[in-house]
Amino acid sequence: METVNKPLKRRSRIHSSEARVAYICLIPAFIGLIFLTYLPLIGVLGISLTNWTGLKNPEFIGFDNYIKLFTTDPYLKDSIIATIYFAVLSVAGSMLYSFFIALLLNRSIPARGFFRAVFYVPFVLPAAAIYVGWSWLYEANFGFFNFLLTKIGLSKVLFIADSSYVVPSLSLISVWLAGNLIVIFLAGLQNVPSIYHEAAEIDGANGWERFRHVTLPCMTPIIFYNLLMSLISNLQVITPALSLTNGGPGNSSRFMTYLMYDQAFVNYKLGYACATTFIIFAILSVFTALLFKTSNLWIHNEGGDDK
Repeated sequence: METVNKPLKRRSRIHSSEARVAYICLIPAFIGLIFLTYLPLIGVLGISLTNWTGLKNPEFIGFDNYIKLFTTDPYLKDSIIATIYFAVLSVAGSMLYSFFIALLLNRSIPARGFFRAVFYVPFVLPAAAIYVGWSWLYEANFGFFNFLLTKIGLSKVLFIADSSYVVPSLSLISVWLAGNLIVIFLAGLQNVPSIYHEAAEIDGANGWERFRHVTLPCMTPIIFYNLLMSLISNLQVITPALSLTNGGPGNSSRFMTYLMYDQAFVNYKLGYACATTFIIFAILSVFTALLFKTSNLWIHNEGGDDK
């Protein structure tokens, strides 16, 4: 009996030792989360309960900033609508565009490495410079897009000066900047087991059927990751408003993050801006929770079973 227990005790000691090493290695990550995420979040919540300009001592006012935001603020409703509208267009467009380009770049085509670099380069360029460059394309009188429209007999469009077109126009730029999603999709496509495609081909499946029943299920974890990252990024959008529109025309591109920036660094209402920040955090949390809640309905592991 004692000889039987010795291997069990040895395995138990090894397991305990591995657990201790794992906890020790997790300490830097926990420290980073505490000091770079949780403490700043608590600080933002505390400041949101004050009237503070940054130039004098903060005055505690409770939930007055939140009450004012939801009752008298003239920008909050339009800002939430504009942010969600932009995020939906940008996320949907980015996912479709990047997945389609990744599928093309995963094929054996001439100069494939060159084209992979070409599609990735926009992501690493300075965002402000990108938006300024696109403003020349969108220019109402002499912009390239309006030049093309006039050549085919259509009227000119005020891409960033018309409230009906400004958010879709800015979303198009965001889609064009999705080079990081292309790289991640491409990595996922290269890890789809070729044996599955070969088995499906032997069974008589055509290209569409192999994509639908083999490639797409294997890619669902990558799709989930890209969807999550794209959603979080686009719900915190600010560069287009700062670079091109200043929140206009009207309030049609006054995104939540731009509203927070305006309150904090233009009007010096830091407490009010922190309250807006917490609303952004709440919106992000709701969308993220919904995504995780529904993920088990469509994410598959390698074996094809639902998570």
